[in-house]
Amino acid sequence: MKKSILSLVAVAAMTVSLSATDYRAEKPDAWTAHDVPTAVKALYGAITPVDGDIKLKAPKVASNGGSIPVSVSTDIPAKSVALLQDANPEAAVVVFTVPEGAVADFALKIKMKKSGTITAIVEGKDGKFYSTKLALEVALGGCEG
Repeated sequence: MKKSILSLVAVAAMTVSLSATDYRAEKPDAWTAHDVPTAVKALYGAITPVDGDIKLKAPKVASNGGSIPVSVSTDIPAKSVALLQDANPEAAVVVFTVPEGAVADFALKIKMKKSGTITAIVEGKDGKFYSTKLALEVALGGCEG
């Protein structure tokens, strides 16, 4: 019995991972956009996100711009969560597909060459888009730091 339950869990996990959207392949212009509005338009079209209950966390001052811990989470039922920034030549950082029934709670490390703003966009299952921003200082040295 335990073996069949584990097999079922493995199949369910594979199904979820196989249904994720490959934003790099499907929305290539987003990954070469040099500013946040252009990247957002390439990812989602002409949208007007509203403020949402999104928790975006990063240190106020990053001592090492080459490895900045960032987390984003929300209770909004989401289809996807995108992170963008305005400090590097390309604005898009990552887009996560949120599997059905999963909670949108992600953590990663990003690079920023200089101080700037991180933007999170949540694509809600209700068809609306939500956003929040967080200003971040990068100590002298940027990615070298």
